[in-house]
This record gives sequence, structure tokens and C-alpha cells, in this order.
Amino acid sequence: QIQRALRSLSIPLERLHIMKGHMMHDMCKGLSRETHAQAKVRMLPTYICSTPNGTEKGNFLVVELCQNQVRTLLVTLYGDGNMSPQMTYKIFEMPEGLMQGEGEALFDFIAQCVIHFLAETISPENRNPEEHLPLGFVFPFTCQQTQLDKAELLSWSKGFSCSGVVGKDVVQLLQSAINKQQGDNGETSDTGGNWYSLWNIWKSSEIVPGQLCHVDVVALMNDTVGTMMTCSMEGRPCEVAMVAGETWAPPVPWQWVWGAVLVLSPIIPTDKGSNCCFMAEAYLVETAEETSGRMCVNTEWGCFGDDGALNDIFTPFDECVDVESSNPGEKRFEKMVGTLYLGEIVRHALITLASERAIFTGSDVTVLKEKGVFTMQHVLGIINNEEGITEVKRILEVLGLQPNERDCGRVQQICRAVVGRAVTLHATGLAAILSYMCQTREMESLMVNVGVEGELYSGYSRFEEILLNVSRLLAPECTPTLLPSRDGSGRGAAMVTAVALRLAAQRREVNEVLAPLRLSHDDLVKVQALMREEMERGLCKETNANASVRMLPTYVSNTPDGTERGDFLALDLGGTNFRVLVVHVTEEGISMASEIYVIPAAVMQGTGEGLFDHIIDCIIHFQMKQNLVMRMLPLGFTFSFPCQQMGLDKALLLNWTKGFSASGCVGQDVVQLLREAAQRKQHLGMQVVALVNDTVGTMMACGYDDPKCEIGLIVGTGTNACYMEEMRNVGTLEGDQGRMCINMEWGAFGDNGCLDHIFTHFDNVVDASTVNPGKQRFEKLISGMYLGEIVRQILMTMTEKQLLFQGRPCPKLQTKNIFQTKFLSTIELTLPLTPELVRSSNGLALRQIRTILRELELDASFDDSVLMREVCQTVSLRAAQLCAAGLAAVVEKMRENRGLDQLSVTVGVDGTLYKLHPCFSQNLQKTLKDLAPNCNVSFLLSEDGSGKGAALVAAVASR
Repeated sequence: QIQRALRSLSIPLERLHIMKGHMMHDMCKGLSRETHAQAKVRMLPTYICSTPNGTEKGNFLVVELCQNQVRTLLVTLYGDGNMSPQMTYKIFEMPEGLMQGEGEALFDFIAQCVIHFLAETISPENRNPEEHLPLGFVFPFTCQQTQLDKAELLSWSKGFSCSGVVGKDVVQLLQSAINKQQGDNGETSDTGGNWYSLWNIWKSSEIVPGQLCHVDVVALMNDTVGTMMTCSMEGRPCEVAMVAGETWAPPVPWQWVWGAVLVLSPIIPTDKGSNCCFMAEAYLVETAEETSGRMCVNTEWGCFGDDGALNDIFTPFDECVDVESSNPGEKRFEKMVGTLYLGEIVRHALITLASERAIFTGSDVTVLKEKGVFTMQHVLGIINNEEGITEVKRILEVLGLQPNERDCGRVQQICRAVVGRAVTLHATGLAAILSYMCQTREMESLMVNVGVEGELYSGYSRFEEILLNVSRLLAPECTPTLLPSRDGSGRGAAMVTAVALRLAAQRREVNEVLAPLRLSHDDLVKVQALMREEMERGLCKETNANASVRMLPTYVSNTPDGTERGDFLALDLGGTNFRVLVVHVTEEGISMASEIYVIPAAVMQGTGEGLFDHIIDCIIHFQMKQNLVMRMLPLGFTFSFPCQQMGLDKALLLNWTKGFSASGCVGQDVVQLLREAAQRKQHLGMQVVALVNDTVGTMMACGYDDPKCEIGLIVGTGTNACYMEEMRNVGTLEGDQGRMCINMEWGAFGDNGCLDHIFTHFDNVVDASTVNPGKQRFEKLISGMYLGEIVRQILMTMTEKQLLFQGRPCPKLQTKNIFQTKFLSTIELTLPLTPELVRSSNGLALRQIRTILRELELDASFDDSVLMREVCQTVSLRAAQLCAAGLAAVVEKMRENRGLDQLSVTVGVDGTLYKLHPCFSQNLQKTLKDLAPNCNVSFLLSEDGSGKGAALVAAVASR
């Protein structure tokens, strides 16, 4: 019979693995908005999004409801790593009847306790009516929390049944009660019952509540969360907390209990339940609106198994305990692990074994039939006695039993089995949480600190050994370290409050730093209007010279219409490498072949003849390789150097860039230089028909696939746009018929000072450090060459303000261009635009940000990573919005030019920033729709605008 009982209390490892899987599944249900209501593991958001970092300082008030008492604390932190907080406690005994009376009376009493405690604690010379003292409220009842300082009571428990509270915001009820005590100078409500009025004492002591300080309730929490926060106080971040049984408030410097009832014990019990909380990825907590960073989730795992998942391991002893409880069928997991129930499980096991004559043979066991006679203290006393059975015998005899030596040994076995099972189940729940954290953070392994508190943890000598061994078997990828908590419901509550205030203060400073970069709708409308003004100035012959947007004619008068046919050459020259392409345009579509050639440094810096002879040699080589040398093919020439275009096939080189310095070219027509080289080489296999830039090429390449494509946009290392303008509006050229593609060169927008109002300190610093200060200013707000440098400037400012890296110096961050723009894409890839996208995306974890920061030799915390992402988002969002404002000016002008109520047009777009950044294109399109609601704009990604596009310009010209 003994062995059968012990086997029923032992759970095989395979079954624990199954249970762990069930708990993880239920955790996911609890986090999902759709299935939350059906989940037994509730997974309640706490709205605590950070743990202490040791810099918290100030005075923090805590008030806690614990059984039939109110505990008040004043905690002073010194920003010293929270190693030596100063704490003062007071306990107030609740009057009879208050727990079942009116809710208003309960909260009035709590408020009066707070005011009286402050009056006794704060000396007269230190009282400041203007000071605001933050308060953390420990409220151990089931609430629906929607903010850190907002929670509606769902139901009372633990003997409370005050009227008028369920469904109300308990934070607001407490704040209102405190305000009433502080503001009404003595007009207190009748709290009921025969108890002395605290206000009468205050009046006799000449204490005026309004002269103390203002008390602001800033946070509500439970003791499990407080446990985690307490364990994060010593420079070791703690992201998981477990309460295993009854928790106790520690000894206090002094106590005072109202009603002349002195509490003799230096400690008071607060709760006997079991629970766990942990820092979850915020985007997974669908029941909360927060999607950035992490949030502490209160699992409320006591109800796990209420759906039958634990039926096969629920023993007859557990069934008896459940039936006798006040809530049969509910909180089944807690009834297997909670210290309120373990003594009862042992009691029923002993009753069964005694009836089977396996123990206490011939003895009277009537005492065991009394509920509650076998307590957790009895169980712990029995199992912690490793030497002999003398203490076991004494405990059983005190209970009124007459055990023999065999009885003592068997009772000890049963107690150890019950408690061992409870610890094993705690370990299984912990393993589920650790594996979930590891998986959702996309980590191969997880090392984490776990704060632990409770009677089972502190009272059972083998608790830590069993917990760690079982959790490692079930979650071998995770390595937990247990940290003992000290007064999670008191000191921990103060830490929650302190962290909340630190984050609020930091948020204000962060917003102040980033505010100049956050553009309103009106700001963007103004930029759109300014772009339109500069476009008109650039098109007008009289004002073109002074316009910051040059609006250069390209002499491209048509886009592809789909009838183009034939073979066309393209030459793409823009750096030390250049490409030669052949593009075959057939009825079936386009096919291409290309070759890359190198330009030696000696040729780049030699004579113009030598450079263009080398280019012709490469073209001949390519045509021979493609069997095209005997054919005369039209050629489109992409020449990515500053030119003044005089015709479709005529452009004067203004100056060399990118390391080129070939002599005899500046001021010359580069198309003619290429033709003369072909003549020198006696090459007749090509005819240069068009010179284009990459923006026009992008429009033409996309125009072949979509005839509505009449705009080209480049957003990469640089930025530019072109579009089809009505010839009648192009004042710099003769003729009014048809249309012409205008190369806007909009990167210089704002060079005349019209955008100075949106340039921030960071933009001005970046501009001053470039090779062309004061030039290309619009481009310096948008393009990939500069965004990383803007972010670096912001990060340095935030570090100086101690908003990042706790203000520690970051030498490598001082290096110009060390923060590459590609880092923005990697960092922002961890957060798609909307909560829906967040929750449907597997995304990259924030650990990628940490990897980048380590590359930059930055010692970044998780909170640093979250803030870093916000900086990147702010900079890239502004870039996309400004690009959209410019584009809005273009499409609205096209719509008005054509006299349309609604314009449908396609933008051909190219550039690494647009293509690779995870949010840029979405932000641009969203903003454009907002700024130009009468334009239906589609975007088409370009494929090789500088190659294929140039060939298509030649094809259209030939047509």
C-alpha cells in the first residue's frame, strides 16, 4: 500500500515532458487575443516593461493589502545599484467588518493608513506640500490590468467581499480616497465598525494631511512581479520570478499596529499561492497594445489543468482535497503545489493508508479527520529531519497520534513524496517558461536569473536541488540561476514604482531629443508646397538659375509603348567598373546579356582618348563574344557624372568625380568623344543614340512593363526623381507640343534655405562634416549615405544625457561613419509597421541589435537596444515622409497639368534604401496617399535601370 501511494505521487519524466508541452500551448493561448478567454494559464500583462538598472533613486511609498492588515512602507533608493535601500515599515490592523463592508470605507481606511504613516515618518522640517511622492499599490486580487496604473477588479477572494468595487479601477479608487484625505482637511467617511478614527488622532497631534506631500498612485502589481523586481536590484538582471508557497514580510525596524493590538511576530504572512512571471516579447502579448521591447507577464498558472490536462496524475488524495476546497474543480495545479494544500494532501494520504492498516495499526487516527490539522509547518518539520525519527515522532505525537518507528518512517516517505512532487511540478512549469523564452527570442541557449520566494523554497532544504535538476532535464537548452527574493511585495513593489518613474522621466527626455525629427502632417504639407514652388522656379527660364531644384530636360520625349523590337546595346559607366549589355526586345519580352570590365587606374587618370579607346575596345570584345560585331546596333549610354545635357545624344561633361581625372574631357561632349574613339578603332557596330542618367533609365525600364510608368525615383546612396512634364511648361526649351522627361535633381532641394526650418542640430552637424557643406541638403535628409551618420549623432547626444549605456563613454561611437545605414535595416527588421504584422511575423530578435552594438564595442542593455531601434525608426520614417512629400508635389502637378480629378500613375523605383529597408517603402506609400489623396500611385521595382533602362531609351529613340 505504501509503494502504491508513493508511485501515485511520482510522475515519470516522459509525462513531465508532455505536461511541459501542454503548459507552453496554454501559455500561447493565454497570450492570444482570440483564445485568451479559454486559456487556463491566464498570461496577464502587467505593463512592466523594464527591470531595475541600479540608477533608480528617490523616496517611494508602498501600500499592501495582506490578509486582514494594511502594510505601509517608505523605501529610499540612492542610485547606488540599489545595494543599500533604506526602508521603514508600519502595519495597520483592519477593523472587524471592513473586509465585508463598503468598498469606499475600505479605500478610505487604506488612505488614512498612508497619511498617518507619512505623518509619523516624515519629520516636520522635511515636509513639503509641493512634493509628489509616488506610491506602488500591492493588491493581491484578480484584476484586468490595462495600464501600469489602471486595473479593474474582476473578483474578490481571501475573505474580502466589499461592495461597489468589482468592475471598478482600484487604482483610481485609492487615488480618490487619498486625495479626499489630503484635500478635505478632515472630512472623512465612516468606515464602519467599532474602531478609533485615525483622523481624531491626527487632529490631536495637529497633523494636517495636506501639508505633508502629494501622494500619486503610479503602479499596481502583485507579489510575484515584486519578487522579480527585488532580485534585479543587485546588478544582476532578473527576468523570471517564482513564488512557491506562503510569502512573508521580513523583520522591520519598527512596527505600529492600529487599535492597540500589537503584532508580536516580526513577520507577517501575505499569500500561500504559487505563481510565476517572466519578461515576454511584448509583440506576443496580444492582450496589450504595447509591441516594442518586452513586458512582464503574470502567468497565473494556478488554474493550469482545470481543463483536464492533469487528470491522469491527479491522485485520490488530490481529489479529496479538491472536493473539500471552497472552489472544487478550479485551480487544480495550485492544489498540487501550493503550501495551503500540501498538508491536506498528506493528511488524506495518511487517512487512506491508516484505513488500509499500512500505518498507525491499532491507534486512534480520529484527529486526522479534522481539516487543517496537518499543516505545512508539520510537513517541513518531518521532511527536513535527516537524522533519525525522533523529531518526526514528536511532531506526530503533538498532533495526538501514537506512531511506532515504522509509522514515522512511512509518514516521512509520504511527506517527502508530496513535497517532492510539488517541487517537480514547479520545475516543469519553470521549464515551460524558460523554453518559451528561448524559442521566442530565437536563441540556441538561454541563461537567465530566476527570483524565488515562498515558504516551500525557504523551508525545504532540497527545493533548489530538485528544481534545477528537473528543469534542466526538461529544458536542457536553458540555464537558470536561482536568486532569493527579499520581500517581493514590499521592497519589490517600491522597485516597480521606481522603474516606472525612471522610464517616464527617460521617455520625456527621449521625446525632447527626437521631437525635432518627428514631422507633423502640416510640416509635410509645407514641404510639399515648397517642392512645388521650387519645381516651378526650375522650369521657368527666368528663375532656373536660382532654383534649388534644377528641373533639367533629358530630351526623352516618350516612354516605351510595347511595340519596341530589336537588339540594343547599353553602356553603363559610373565608376572603376563599367558594364556593356545587349538587350533583346521581342514580342515575348526582354532578355539580356552583359559583361563587366575594369578601368585601370592609369586609364582613369590618363588622357581622354586613352579612356574612350579602352571603352571601345571593351565594347568590341563584348560584341565579338556575342557574335554582334558585324551589326550596327543603337546604343544607350548611362554616364553617371555631372553633365549639361544639350540633346538626347549630346551632353557636356562639367567635371569628373569618383577618382576620374582623364584629360581633355571636361567641357566636351562625351557622346562625341565616344563616337570619335569608335572612328579611331574603325568600329562600325554601334550607333550612340541617347545619353541618360540612372533615374531616367529606371523610369524607362519600368515603363516597358507598365505603360503608366511616367515617374522614376532613386532612393539609395543618393536620391533623385524624374517625371514626364508637359512641354508647354518647360520654359527652358522651345516648343509646346508633347511631353519631356524632366530630371529634377531634387537632392539639392533646400540648398537655398527654404528647408532650414526642418533641419535639426543633428542634420547640421552631419552637413558640416561632408565634402559639400550646404549642398544636396534634401539628399542629406533622405539618402542612405547619411542616415547612419544622423543616427550616430543622436546616439552620442543620448549617451551624453545618460539615456543610453547609462552614460558610459563609447569611444568607437565617436568615429565618423562607424554606424552604417545598413544597420538601420537590420535593427528595424525586428519590428514591422503594425501590431498585426508584428504578430504574424517571425522577424529577427532584438539580439541582432545587440550583435551590432557589440561590433561597435557598445555595452548595451536590452532597454538600450529598444531605444536604439526607436532612434533608427524615427530617422528612417522622417526620410520616407520627406521623400513622399517631394513625390506628392510631382504627382499633384502631373494631375493638375492634365486637368484630371484623379490621376493613376506608376513610379519606377530603384535604390538599396527603398528595396532593402523593411519599412521605408511602406512609410513612403502611406504618407504619399495621405498627402495626395486624388492620385492613385503604384510602385514598380526597377530591374537594372542603368543598363536595361538605357537600352530602352535607345529603343524608344529608334522607334
